[in-house]
Amino acid sequence: MIYIYNKITDPYFNLATEEYILKKFNDECFMLWRNKPSIIIGKNQNALAEINLDYVKEHNIPVVRRLSGGGAVFHDLGNVNFTFIVNDDLNRFNDFRRFTQPIIDVLRKLSLNAEFSGRNDITIDGKKISGNAQYYYKNRILHHGTLLVSSNMADLSAALKVRPIKFEDKGVKSVSKRVTNINEHLKEPIDIEEFINLIMNDIRQRTGGSGLYEFTDEDIKNIEKLKNEKYSTWEWNFGMSPDYNLKNEKKFLGGTLEVDLNVSDGIIKDIKIYGDFFGKKDVKDVEEMLKGVKHAENDVKNALSSIDIGEYFSNITLENLLDVMF
Repeated sequence: MIYIYNKITDPYFNLATEEYILKKFNDECFMLWRNKPSIIIGKNQNALAEINLDYVKEHNIPVVRRLSGGGAVFHDLGNVNFTFIVNDDLNRFNDFRRFTQPIIDVLRKLSLNAEFSGRNDITIDGKKISGNAQYYYKNRILHHGTLLVSSNMADLSAALKVRPIKFEDKGVKSVSKRVTNINEHLKEPIDIEEFINLIMNDIRQRTGGSGLYEFTDEDIKNIEKLKNEKYSTWEWNFGMSPDYNLKNEKKFLGGTLEVDLNVSDGIIKDIKIYGDFFGKKDVKDVEEMLKGVKHAENDVKNALSSIDIGEYFSNITLENLLDVMF
């Protein structure tokens, strides 16, 4: 087994790193890493249905899709991520206890009442401090989990607080649970680097390992390539969302605006705009302009850049329309 402490905090790079190790290395691996503030969504989730888009835009928070299933999680530098990649057969897939128990043992050494809970969580005194997920590829299992040490709970709550938009889709919905930081349960808060060293040393002793692996220039080059071609793209993070229907309604100065749209592979396939607004021109023109356009704000803006939106919606702006569509 090789051991990696990845100090890069770019979420696009770090998710690409996991896939690179999984698919390009033969060795088993244990890795610790952190991300700057970001939202990491499960492979089968509808990105827009999981996030507070206004908050994400205002704070420039990256939204990144991971390989594994499960729900959306918020990462920041107060959260430590751990990844096990092992060679095994499919029969051991979904054995979450196997990978969480070593982490639980470390937490108990800190006199914490840590235990495995539900399907894939670690809790302290009944409150969640770790969510876990897995992915299988060619007789290799990737297991990763979060460890909330000193995360900003206000950011966590706000970033994942979904606005009341009516989504109908087959995406996996995140389940809200009471969460807590590890430091809230210690007599004295632990420094994040001290905590990382504690876990790394324990896992290395447990598995008979030696020094840490350092990425080569070739590794970095290949990970950057995967990041640029996949993990930092709209197509992977939003276009990969399951097909969905979005219905939303808002009242503006010019009247009520209601949107009903169908999205497939991230593309608007059909859209209907209703409301008690007035307009000189037929709203069907706007609907036709938006069919075949990515369900992304900039793409919608560009698609409508050639028209005067006020001719279709009196006293309703393009920003108002975008507010209903996202």
